[in-house]
Amino acid sequence: MTMYFALFLSAFLSATLLPGSSEVLLVSLLTQDYDPLALWVYATAGNTLGSVVNWVLGRYLLHFQQRRWFPLKPASLHKAQRWFQRYGVWSLLLAWAPVIGDGLTFIAGMMRVRFPLFVVLTALGKGLRYAIIVGLMDYLGTL
Repeated sequence: MTMYFALFLSAFLSATLLPGSSEVLLVSLLTQDYDPLALWVYATAGNTLGSVVNWVLGRYLLHFQQRRWFPLKPASLHKAQRWFQRYGVWSLLLAWAPVIGDGLTFIAGMMRVRFPLFVVLTALGKGLRYAIIVGLMDYLGTL
């Protein structure tokens, strides 16, 4: 159970604005005697919950955009908002992607994307990514 929690925590931290890579731990655990379905569930849940943290930060930090410490400059904020308006909520299916994924979930909070829709789209994208990893490991015969 400890390694499942470790994967959950790794996936959670990887989805926040902190750097991390839960895929490495997932692949490592898949080569051992752990249940692939349980690993998929823990990784997907942790990564989705980490994105929820980004959504909450984006949703409530926007009130402080005039403060010096605010993480985005006005021009960058405007550009990100325009981009999100152009591609819409469906871009959240790419929340799993390195570099842009964390920003997407943060901007989704700023753009006040409805929370249930946010969770569904984000979980779908992240779950699919982990399912592909599990499937590839199975295909390669390492499960």
